[in-house]
Amino acid sequence: MPDHDVSRSTTTVGLPVAPSLGPTLEDARVPRETRSVDRRVIAITALAALLAVAAGLVAQALTRLIFLVTNLAFYGRLSFAAASPAGNHLGAAVVAVPILGALAVGLMARFGSPAIRGHGIPEAMEQVLSNQSRIPPRMTFLKPLSAAIAIGTGGPFGAEGPIIATGGALGSLLGQLLRTTAVERKTLLAAGAAAGMAATFGSPVSAVLLAVELLLFELRPRSLIPVAMAAAVAAAVRIAFAGTAPVFAMPDILQPAPAALATYVAIGALTGVASVGVTRAVYAIEDGFARLPVHWMWWPAIGAVAVGVVGLVAPATLGVGYENIEHVLGGALGAGAIAWLAGWKLVSWSIALGSGTSGGTLAPLFTIGGGLGALLGAGAAALVPAAGVDPRIAALVGMAAMFAGASRAVLASIVFAFETTRQPIGLLPLLGGCTAAYLVSHLMMRHSIMTEKIARRGVRVASEYEADLLDRLHVRDRATPAPACVPGADTVAAARAWLAASGAAASHQGFPVLDADGLLTGVVLRRELLDPAADPAVPVATLLRGPPVITYEDSSLREAVEHLVRAGVGRLPVVRRDAPRRVIGILTRSDILGAHQRGMTETHDAQRTLRGWRARARRATGFLRRRKLGG
Repeated sequence: MPDHDVSRSTTTVGLPVAPSLGPTLEDARVPRETRSVDRRVIAITALAALLAVAAGLVAQALTRLIFLVTNLAFYGRLSFAAASPAGNHLGAAVVAVPILGALAVGLMARFGSPAIRGHGIPEAMEQVLSNQSRIPPRMTFLKPLSAAIAIGTGGPFGAEGPIIATGGALGSLLGQLLRTTAVERKTLLAAGAAAGMAATFGSPVSAVLLAVELLLFELRPRSLIPVAMAAAVAAAVRIAFAGTAPVFAMPDILQPAPAALATYVAIGALTGVASVGVTRAVYAIEDGFARLPVHWMWWPAIGAVAVGVVGLVAPATLGVGYENIEHVLGGALGAGAIAWLAGWKLVSWSIALGSGTSGGTLAPLFTIGGGLGALLGAGAAALVPAAGVDPRIAALVGMAAMFAGASRAVLASIVFAFETTRQPIGLLPLLGGCTAAYLVSHLMMRHSIMTEKIARRGVRVASEYEADLLDRLHVRDRATPAPACVPGADTVAAARAWLAASGAAASHQGFPVLDADGLLTGVVLRRELLDPAADPAVPVATLLRGPPVITYEDSSLREAVEHLVRAGVGRLPVVRRDAPRRVIGILTRSDILGAHQRGMTETHDAQRTLRGWRARARRATGFLRRRKLGG
């Protein structure tokens, strides 16, 4: 920031001020008060609602397009009716179908847009973080088309990832077509993504949470309102097409006992460990493909060989497989069938995703996690029958915990499992299990399955959201009271003598200038007073060339910082609202840095306390060990 004050400015509100008279406070620039919601938010919310209708229709269109490709590829019929690749009768020829689909996706990525590769959410995150939420317009049709081909020809993916990515691309496109800021474009992108998820699963609340945790990186009314409205509208669009039944219907469950709750937390922790392994496996496979001596355009076809072979021995792994999740949650499958399905799904999906084809991660992770949870729950029920563990609840916990651990979207995972099953009794086990998985994931893995890819490209993703310290402090909390001021009627020579005698020149770089009544007229910098070109005989007031930039004592530090940056100054005289010309303090950049230092001190104190607890625990453990050995 340039170290100059508004006295260098030559523009004022209204007529120019004569240098000999100095600026008037009527022209003083005051900080803008931050408002959470304004008319602009209403306009963005209206756009988000319209966007949600479009995203809801796109979700329905993509689902039917997947059915069309599935019917053509596996059954040779032209139909939009629901179809699953699992019931095909192609025999060994089934291996060729995913390969042909992957070849088409590779060509689309090579000659259309490489951004269609992957499951879409990391790519949307990258655009938010590094490209001001500008997604290329061609992604609005290339992503759903490539996903429909990949999934329709047996790719072991969910449709939700491409729908979320397409909704985000629609939001970004709308923001680029209209005159919006980067923040508003981000809001529209997140609104489109949330609408896509809500339109797929009928889960508007978890869609909002997913947008907050993975795309918005903030929780503010001006972004939350449009996103929430979009999710609600998209869910209503889904109801119009699919009704109100839960996506994953499961029998009613009973309230778990404390022992069962503890078991579900343990299952969540173990699933968290598995989520770390799954994430590392996916990126290890991706690294393996990167070492192949062939162009990446061919990788999806190579990965599709594994998809086809696995589909030959385990047909249920082909395609979306939402019915598999419902069967696992409903207890319709035995332990052997669950292990077979989840194991082969993991193999097929991880290789396909690592190859860079187009498809989602939610459904596969839910299938794998649900299967693992069901198996762990069945094992716990057999070993400790008195605990009352229900394998169906364990499957629900495993499903959500797998996604919570892999994606770090813990709140979205918990609420999603509830919204898609409508089982309120499952909320407490979900809370414990997903939190345990989230904890384990943070302890064992630096990046999530959503952020590892873009982190490798040098994009930094925030993993913690906290209240802005500057927004919680008032200007009066950090401003220097009773600052040294310069009478405007004094000559420059007198001001120089005062600086030399008082030593103020060593500690201050700018001084409020007061008139004969002690009221503020501007700010003069030390270098302006000491400038050899300045006439020593002229009054200090003649050095003022613009209105003062002031701040109120009850303004937030955030408002003051933004005001300071907009004006390009290094300090702000502090005044009261009822006496806007009476200087009571001054706020400098050093004062603001001091506020940051306070926040860092609080954090470091907490860390030192935690380290102290650990040290005491180690000493206590060592003492007990020595006592035991000595005894």
